[in-house]
Amino acid sequence: MPILKQINKSKVPIKIFTEDIAPQAINQLVNIANLPIVHHHVAAMPDVHVGIGATVGSVIPTLNAVIPAAVGVDIGCGMNAIRTSLTANDLPDNLYGVRREIERRVPVGFNRHKKSVVNRSSLNGLDRPLDEIIHKHPGIMKMLKNFNPTWQNQLGTLGGGNHFIELCLDENDDVWIMLHSGSRGIGNVIGRYFINLAKKDMQRHQHHLPDVNLSYLSEGSDHFDDYVMAVNWAQEYAWMNRQEMMKLVVGALQNGALPDFKLTKKAINCHHNYISHETHYGEKVYVTRKGAIRAGEGELGIIPGSMGAKSYIVEGKGSKASFCSCAHGAGRSMSRTEAKRSFNTEDLKQQTHGVECRKDKNMLDEIPSAYKDIDQVMENQHDLVSVVHTLKQVVCVKG
Repeated sequence: MPILKQINKSKVPIKIFTEDIAPQAINQLVNIANLPIVHHHVAAMPDVHVGIGATVGSVIPTLNAVIPAAVGVDIGCGMNAIRTSLTANDLPDNLYGVRREIERRVPVGFNRHKKSVVNRSSLNGLDRPLDEIIHKHPGIMKMLKNFNPTWQNQLGTLGGGNHFIELCLDENDDVWIMLHSGSRGIGNVIGRYFINLAKKDMQRHQHHLPDVNLSYLSEGSDHFDDYVMAVNWAQEYAWMNRQEMMKLVVGALQNGALPDFKLTKKAINCHHNYISHETHYGEKVYVTRKGAIRAGEGELGIIPGSMGAKSYIVEGKGSKASFCSCAHGAGRSMSRTEAKRSFNTEDLKQQTHGVECRKDKNMLDEIPSAYKDIDQVMENQHDLVSVVHTLKQVVCVKG
């Protein structure tokens, strides 16, 4: 599929892989493309929609600088999926008990474990770089209540919003475990802290920006190295959080309610809110994927639909135009407030028919109709990825 839309009314072009894009999102992309730090062009994935400052579903290559608000506050948010030897025939007709056991073992929303599920020796030195970051920036500790137990006790927890744990069936009726989460409270605090520092840095140097949320830190500035270190730490934390959560979900399924099983496919673990140092169009750049995953040639990724739609395991094609990237999901078509205003619990029950999940009014902002059509998103990016497996959820846990 060729690029569907290209905009050239900015400092660098904008290449958009969909016609389904709101005018506000285009305006945000133009603001990004007019920044002096952007290299070659900006790419927008098929699930693109309005964000805070930076557009969700955008891929932003920058020279010698990073934009903290483009990464956002859920640093390292992403996906993990693994296939089991279970099949549809191994699952009970009523999956309520399975969902409740997962919810019992994995804290959701603002909750955390009473004590860390990860031994200190298993943290892989995660605490050492954090100590260095906090030593330089004690304000981070002040922003996170009960700092030390919080970040450790939130390893292996889900969060809220669009984060989820699902059991899915693929095209062969094999059972997959798939989950979506990020760097929890500590990532949120790190993100907000450095976003504010970037804004102050722009004001101090009197840089005029189209949107203050596009404030950036340049190499050599006071906080650039510290932010890169902190964001890399949060990305590693998010990665470990998903790994630990996956262990807990596997344990929940091994509690005797289901037949014994093995894990039959190596786990796929990918970020979709993060920074990576890569080479594109002849330059070493910082690539910010804001709601996008890396899709280099042969790389496996996960693209989830809404809680009532299909999801996909994909293999990247290494598209230069997308900076080796693809969509991270269906993408919202309406805000959470609009979704709650437009639908009721009966709509939610109908749209999640056949899925064991919460169907109360607190889930209305996640109703499938609040998201874009995942099949159209996939059609718009068949030059970016090929489908390896098609998944359909039968259990969905949300915060």
